[in-house]
Amino acid sequence: MNKDISADVVVIGAGVCGSLLATRLARTGRSVLLLESGPKIRRSDLVRRYRESAFKSDFMSPYPYSPQAPQPRYTPTPNDYLDQAGPHPFKAQYIRIFGGTTWHWAAQLWRNVPNDFRTQSLYGVGRDWPISYDDLEDYYYQAEVIAGVGGEPDNGSPRKQPFPMERVPASWLQQRVTERLAPEFRVIDDATGRNSRSYDGRPACCGNNNCMPICPIDAQYHGGIAAQQAEDSGVEVITEAVVYQLEHDRDGRITAANYYDWDKNRHRVTGRTFVLAANAIETPRLLLMSASEQFPEGLANRHDMVGRHLCDHPAIGVTFDADEPLWPGRGPVSPCSIGQFRDGEFRSEHAPFRIDISNGSKVASVTKELLKEGYFGRELEEQVRFRSARRLSIKNALEQLPDPENRVTLSDKRDDMGLPTPRLHWSVGAYEQKGTEQVRQYYDRIAEKLGATNVQHSKPGAFSNRQHITGTLSMGHDPATSVTDAWGRAHGHDNLFMVGTGVMPTVGTCNVTLTAMALALRTADRIVEETRHD
Repeated sequence: MNKDISADVVVIGAGVCGSLLATRLARTGRSVLLLESGPKIRRSDLVRRYRESAFKSDFMSPYPYSPQAPQPRYTPTPNDYLDQAGPHPFKAQYIRIFGGTTWHWAAQLWRNVPNDFRTQSLYGVGRDWPISYDDLEDYYYQAEVIAGVGGEPDNGSPRKQPFPMERVPASWLQQRVTERLAPEFRVIDDATGRNSRSYDGRPACCGNNNCMPICPIDAQYHGGIAAQQAEDSGVEVITEAVVYQLEHDRDGRITAANYYDWDKNRHRVTGRTFVLAANAIETPRLLLMSASEQFPEGLANRHDMVGRHLCDHPAIGVTFDADEPLWPGRGPVSPCSIGQFRDGEFRSEHAPFRIDISNGSKVASVTKELLKEGYFGRELEEQVRFRSARRLSIKNALEQLPDPENRVTLSDKRDDMGLPTPRLHWSVGAYEQKGTEQVRQYYDRIAEKLGATNVQHSKPGAFSNRQHITGTLSMGHDPATSVTDAWGRAHGHDNLFMVGTGVMPTVGTCNVTLTAMALALRTADRIVEETRHD
């Protein structure tokens, strides 16, 4: 066992939030150690792995699977790492790698709308945050500058300064859909960390339509950039370090983190301040695994709140063929949305939502469809061109209310390191179901306005996950109903902080990464202030 590793701040998890926090702390002169359970892989190797993969529809194909640091896999064969306790499956997908899950995304970086922080007070549903939109506004902007975010200025989230990035020019699909749906539906630019010009040493988007699973030219921001910047700022990085237990003293202060390297040698790391930045599933897992005689239910869990209020955006979709060529597949995969249903008095009755309009290429899915129908030769080629030019896919991001019965616990199964795997309990309630009914009506109206044929709704009662996992480490003023305080500090453990999407009490209607980044920068500043004289 190595007992000689120590730092002022120990950060567990080298995703975008942990990396941003580590960078900010290191630049103040503090010694910072960043522990990551997964490997460090060069971006060029990830691009090559995807280019050479047999199944381009498998968006996890660039990212290596490591039995020592397992992650959920669903294709080609499910690995059942996440124990599904039902009643609905929660098919979360994340990456345990240096840089984290935002290697694999469409770089949507939206702000919440102000009322998202006060749903209980305003609408009698959900939970109020212990902070307001105004508390985060400046941190939102700081995160946007780091990532190079552009978007629609008037998108429901007030701004004191303009976006730091101009928008990527609208694709033909976006232009036509915007024109034809107006004025009933207002289509707006997504807020994205995607370059429209050279920015931070990276090139402008050239329209590869390969934002997911990895941009081939590095034109969009991701956690790999954040993690490398942390290391370049003087953060000591140890990868392939699987933290399995936190130690504490009799006052509840964290004294050490124990981890296995991939050969299962044990190591112990000491520090003054500890920050958990894994994700909203792996962080609760670590807290529960760190149970002790003093804290038999796990750390930060005196009131059995760790892992509860598991939320995502339970999504439904629709595909159809428009009556004109839209040519999806040219430009970014995720360019625009309909955002007019994100807030309103209706939130007291049913879930709000945002409607995402996809610009992803449909050639592969259409070809598969036509082969099943028996097409071949020149007729196949003609039909691929005809259908793929007109096929449109739409999906929603619908707010789920926090429910304490939706939660992360430990299963009876063990991974290759001998550690218990996560068990997920998740259901979609009446509030969300009512919102879904509204979404289907709007889908039909959108299809009608685009002269649609071959309208295919997703199966009733089935929901896909948007991978926007929140709630399991909810911040709040009352330790009886939350895990952390308004700064992300664990209740009952003065020197233990948490960052990431898990601390968000509600999920809202937009991709959650920008809010988590803003919260991480805010927590970093709090740690700096509190440890200024240490």
